[in-house]
Amino acid sequence: MKFRRSGRLVDMTNYLLHHPHELVPLTYFSEKYLSAKSSISEDLAIIKDTFEQHGIGTLLTVPGAAGGVKFIPQVSNEEAKLFIEELVDLIAKSDRLLPGGYLYLTDILGSPSIVNRIGRLFATVFKDRKIDVVMTVATKGIPLAYAVASQLDVPVVIVRKDSKVTEGPTVSINYVSGSSKRIQTMLLAKRSLNEGSNVLIIDDFMKAGGTINGMIGLLEEFRANVAGIGVLVESEGVEERLVDEYISLVKLTDVDVREKEIHVKEGTYFHFMKEKETKLGVEE
Repeated sequence: MKFRRSGRLVDMTNYLLHHPHELVPLTYFSEKYLSAKSSISEDLAIIKDTFEQHGIGTLLTVPGAAGGVKFIPQVSNEEAKLFIEELVDLIAKSDRLLPGGYLYLTDILGSPSIVNRIGRLFATVFKDRKIDVVMTVATKGIPLAYAVASQLDVPVVIVRKDSKVTEGPTVSINYVSGSSKRIQTMLLAKRSLNEGSNVLIIDDFMKAGGTINGMIGLLEEFRANVAGIGVLVESEGVEERLVDEYISLVKLTDVDVREKEIHVKEGTYFHFMKEKETKLGVEE
């Protein structure tokens, strides 16, 4: 079926948005729309300019016979600033406070709109890294992991604290919880991760980092590599942080149970992005 340019632009945009980080040969679009590759290239240039102007992402062109075009999602610093400010205000609401000083985050982790935006932020900050898999620990980190993985077009693996017969043989390790200092166990199915995989660890909340440190130890058993660590909320004022290199969106600075006050501020996201931009400027 022959498409007009306006129809091609809409359909191509829709396809690219739903297939991030996937290399699409120009011949695919050319054959689909019965159009010359030169016309397709012009269409892609229009889409690329529009994506970049509106902070949606960019298109990466790969030359050669096996080349094509790849959509790289990303969030502008301005959009990220506004969204993280929204998260700070949302998490700082006093009615989130639970007995024992815990925070209620289930509504945030259960909101597709919020979780997808969080996924885009982490996909932006880690877009230049080689990532084969996103890893998280059951259960609250699962929505975040899938949101990030969908933007990076990679699978998700879930670390559990109890064995499931449906997952077959597993690899397990003991680790020390950073906050309670208790010995705990986590495990991962042998079939879920290939040796040498580059893994992005995503979690919803980090205190001292014992759980994330445990996942790092588990990756060593698979001879896999840590490609990055991203957390939604980190707790400030921890005596001993077990994880050094990570990126957080929000930082919990203090919880006043008596006054029912939650003090929250921006995490390390913008600090990392600034360092990244400075490094790119030096290299150029």
